[in-house]
Amino acid sequence: MAINPIGAQPPRPVIERESVVIRFAGDSGDGMQVTGMQFTTESALAGNDIGTLPDFPAEIRAPTGTLYGVSAFQVHFSSKNIFTPGDDLDVLVVMNPAALKTNLADLPQNGILILDKAEFSEPNLKKAEYTVSPLDDGSLDKYQLYPLEITKMTTLALKDMNLPNRSVMRSRNFFALGVVSWLFHRPIEPTLHWIDDRFKKVPEVREANTLALKAGFNYGENTEIFASSYSVKPAPISSGEYRNITGNTATALGFVAASKKSGVPIFLGSYPITPASDVLHELSLLKNFGVITFQAEDEIAGVGAALGAAFGGAIALTTTSGPGMNLKAETIGLAVAVELPMVITNIQRSGPSTGMPTKPEQADLLQALYGRHGEAPLPVIAASTPVDCFYAAFEAVRIAITYMTPVILMTDGYLANASEPWKFPKAADLPDVKAEFRTDPQGFFPYLRDEKTLARPWVRPGTPGLEHRVGGLEKDYLTGNISYAPNNHEQMVRVRYRKMDKITQEIPPTKIDGPEKGKLLVIGWGSTFGSITSAVKEFQTQGKSVSHVHLRYLNPLPADLGEIIGRFEKVLVPEMNMGQLLRVLRADYLVDAVGLNKIQGRPFKVSEISAKIARMLEE
Repeated sequence: MAINPIGAQPPRPVIERESVVIRFAGDSGDGMQVTGMQFTTESALAGNDIGTLPDFPAEIRAPTGTLYGVSAFQVHFSSKNIFTPGDDLDVLVVMNPAALKTNLADLPQNGILILDKAEFSEPNLKKAEYTVSPLDDGSLDKYQLYPLEITKMTTLALKDMNLPNRSVMRSRNFFALGVVSWLFHRPIEPTLHWIDDRFKKVPEVREANTLALKAGFNYGENTEIFASSYSVKPAPISSGEYRNITGNTATALGFVAASKKSGVPIFLGSYPITPASDVLHELSLLKNFGVITFQAEDEIAGVGAALGAAFGGAIALTTTSGPGMNLKAETIGLAVAVELPMVITNIQRSGPSTGMPTKPEQADLLQALYGRHGEAPLPVIAASTPVDCFYAAFEAVRIAITYMTPVILMTDGYLANASEPWKFPKAADLPDVKAEFRTDPQGFFPYLRDEKTLARPWVRPGTPGLEHRVGGLEKDYLTGNISYAPNNHEQMVRVRYRKMDKITQEIPPTKIDGPEKGKLLVIGWGSTFGSITSAVKEFQTQGKSVSHVHLRYLNPLPADLGEIIGRFEKVLVPEMNMGQLLRVLRADYLVDAVGLNKIQGRPFKVSEISAKIARMLEE
């Protein structure tokens, strides 16, 4: 039997877990987003599959320590393939009482709770609306509670630097990250490299964060407070080159990839708005790929500039959220009328009005389908995961150019800020994007259409012999001259609808996850993909007759969807709205579908969808 040297600690057991869900929460100035992002990177490089859920306060700077200013970042890492950031937490790390109060409900009994003991002072408790400290009233006894002296130990680690107290407090998040990295056997080298790069111009901050991270890791290694540590093995991910990517970054890169495949430069005309601003930020860094970004003075100017760029021969983009879609509506209608390629990206958030601007929702679908005056049909495409934002953005550009039409691309705040591993695609594996500019004046008419797509010619201004006019007034079917002829107007309206019908030829056969027919079909769109997929797979492993269809093309709908729906006894449609896709399916297919609706500014939990599926199977 091995004998430990005198004074040495016996080795602590390492408990293997299949999956772990951790949430870091604190004041908006506590660096919780950085902490969560770095823990995510560590987990990705450890080989785990990951899913994340950042959660921001809506206020730009709420009073410190209040319930309104809590910022959180949830990470789900696993040794198997996962589809969501997780339902219930395994670990909650909180930096103050307000973070505890707003997040504790998601931590089940016996979950691990790590907190900064020093922050539970009387003033901070009062700000968080506690009358008695939860450290004293027994309310935390049902958890594995670790009240660490994070502030004190960070201060001791940095004492030789003689930093002001404010700078010391800003390093506490790295101490907490170090502790949790040790607890779950995460490699801290990626974070050390990130600190070196991020703060290379601020050496004091770089050294402080480095010392705090190492101190937290060493504390976990040497303290006796933790009886064990935890291990999560790498996931079975196919070989290749990966990066961790958010939905907004993927959207920007999808646009650039489509630009390079088509040989046409990008122009983004946009106005900053949460949660869409990061697409503007990402594209502004990619000028060397032929990207031009224009931060306009308002939403109307942004979409107007983009439409002008489309007329000039560029891939036109504009990004926004729900309130911006209201302002862009007239110009989008003009884009439909003049039939120019433009992608309008709506990264949805909770409304109406300002609503909850940092929280996700799916309430803009009917607006995308019908929210314009007159008969103004256009394609609507929805991304389903952060990585899928790349492919959906690419496809939106391809459809816009192929059919000479504006396209609305739908994501939401959850997809925009969440992240997952992305295996780099090969350029050769991406579809072709063919952009053809007419140069031959022989037989030219501005609205002479391609027989296959009904697209009109794309002509760069100044091309000799191809001068033509565009405008909002109705145009003659061929010449583009102003026309008030009743039959001509109906012809133009109907041909634009027929163009939408033509797009169905581009939509691949609908993929069914599960049996081709059976008792229950779950239909979703957008960011509900992960929760629906996880819930449906639970029932499929039990041998239950449950299948899943997730729609990317919302206008036009896939040609085979009606026939697929007819093979199932029941249809369930989960949405983060009051049932907008549900209305469309009922109207188009006369199906008695059932909705599951959540309007809380939070994604569906798997358990919520599973409970509804179980009830429908039992009925």
